[in-house]
Amino acid sequence: MISSILRSVGSVVAGLVLAFAFVVAMEIFSEIYHPFPPGVDTSHLEVCKHVARYPTWVLAVAAAGWATGAFLAVWLATRLGTGRHPAHGIVVGAILLALAGMNMAMLPYALWFPVVILVSFPLGTFLGVRTARGLAGKPGDVSRRDNTP
Repeated sequence: MISSILRSVGSVVAGLVLAFAFVVAMEIFSEIYHPFPPGVDTSHLEVCKHVARYPTWVLAVAAAGWATGAFLAVWLATRLGTGRHPAHGIVVGAILLALAGMNMAMLPYALWFPVVILVSFPLGTFLGVRTARGLAGKPGDVSRRDNTP
């Protein structure tokens, strides 16, 4: 009982750590290709102005990176979780969607960016859970499903 709880918590933490690594990678990418001007104060107002000036291609790469990170984090949490139960991945997907929503509410991204994120995160959660559980095969293919009643 305790080991299954620890495994469940560990799987969610592992998924969130993986997602965090993708977010950090996207921040590094955006800092390389759209850096703050030298000597700029990084107050909230200046950060908002900086985000409003993001080039579309940088946001597109960031959206793809965030979506990939969400998919892989959900996949990992589901795969490592007790019995590959979908709850592990769904918890990770819900946390990531909430955090992305808070980020987008605070910063003035281009209008299409939140739409892409709000579509890709739930889709990534669904696909991450589905592939981690081995249900991506043809309909009726029971050889890939777990044998729980």
